[in-house]
Amino acid sequence: MIKRFIAFLLLIAIGGIFATLLIGYTPDAELNLTARYYAERTAADLGSANIVTAIVVTYRGLDTLGEVTVLFLSAAIVGLVLAGGRQRTPRPRAPVGELLTTGTRLLAPLIMLLGVYVFVNGHLTPGGGFQGGAIVASGVLLLLLADPLRHFSHGLISAIESLAGVFYVAIGLLGLLLAGGFLDNRILPIGTLGDLFSAGAIPLIYSLIGLKVGAEFASMLASLSGTEEL
Repeated sequence: MIKRFIAFLLLIAIGGIFATLLIGYTPDAELNLTARYYAERTAADLGSANIVTAIVVTYRGLDTLGEVTVLFLSAAIVGLVLAGGRQRTPRPRAPVGELLTTGTRLLAPLIMLLGVYVFVNGHLTPGGGFQGGAIVASGVLLLLLADPLRHFSHGLISAIESLAGVFYVAIGLLGLLLAGGFLDNRILPIGTLGDLFSAGAIPLIYSLIGLKVGAEFASMLASLSGTEEL
């Protein structure tokens, strides 16, 4: 009873905080100095039609590196925890419907192709490396749903994840040496705004992020699936 009462008081306190913030909120009538610079100068400076992409990949590239690192650590922890706590009792293979199996053969390649499209075109359209990588991993999830005992090469997944991370950091360092800062996309020609091969190194950076994120999610899914085979 006391625990419920404390939880109730805590909810009231949190609700009061949010209510205060909501009542006192007044939207900005115009962009602040930083936002105005991004809105007015992104296309000219970086050649990216997607302002969000330019901010995530270039202007705050170090933050993106931190986010990718956190995702890598999460995947590694999941793998370590599951590797140490797998059950040793063999389990019979559960039957899978023909509809799911046939649909997977058709949809999985299309889903992965969509993921590649999303992160390759991240500088032109909404989306990017994180979204595209998640879509690629959803294709892996579909394959595991159709065949829970399917074996994925952990070595191949680790190689893709590691190489993508190494090249990502290497491009960032080239930005420091050849351009204006870490992950500065102007190490390659800016090109024509709106073209596929434009925005300097951003398409390459987002492709590496997409491969890295997809590999990390796929690694977690494969680790989770591995607990079913023992």
